[in-house]
Amino acid sequence: MQPWKYLAGYPDHLLQQVRELMDKGRLGAMLAEKYGEAHAVRSDRQLYDYVQELKDRHLRQSVPLAKVAWDGKLQVMKHALGTHTAISRVQGSRLKATREIRIATVFRDAPAEFLKMIVVHELAHLKEAEHNKPFYALCTHMAPDYHQLEFDLRLYLTHLEAGQG
Repeated sequence: MQPWKYLAGYPDHLLQQVRELMDKGRLGAMLAEKYGEAHAVRSDRQLYDYVQELKDRHLRQSVPLAKVAWDGKLQVMKHALGTHTAISRVQGSRLKATREIRIATVFRDAPAEFLKMIVVHELAHLKEAEHNKPFYALCTHMAPDYHQLEFDLRLYLTHLEAGQG
């Protein structure tokens, strides 16, 4: 069985089901049927507004975001789909920290639910740095179907990597 980097760690019986869908050419159709709705977020400004809206709804007391942007090099350079960074700068005798979120451009053309999933993931890092139980509890608070979306996103990325998308 072919190892897929996005599906590493999943049980063999699940990987076998994915293999059967891919062999029949049905994985893309299944995902399109389930997540057919595209989003209209194209520019960095629209992405900032989208992220800020989710942040205001679920994380009002968290630190402000200085920048939110699409990043075309993210998936290739850092092997990540999104990043959350805190940048510290010296201003006079004080240290000022700003927060940035960058989202891989693969999400520009991805279904709306997958964009929401990655944004929720990066917003959760504002409160929880590690991928631990409180982190995932916060993710499911913001998106109740977070775990299913994450798995389906992994299927989508595997589908794209296989050249079927």
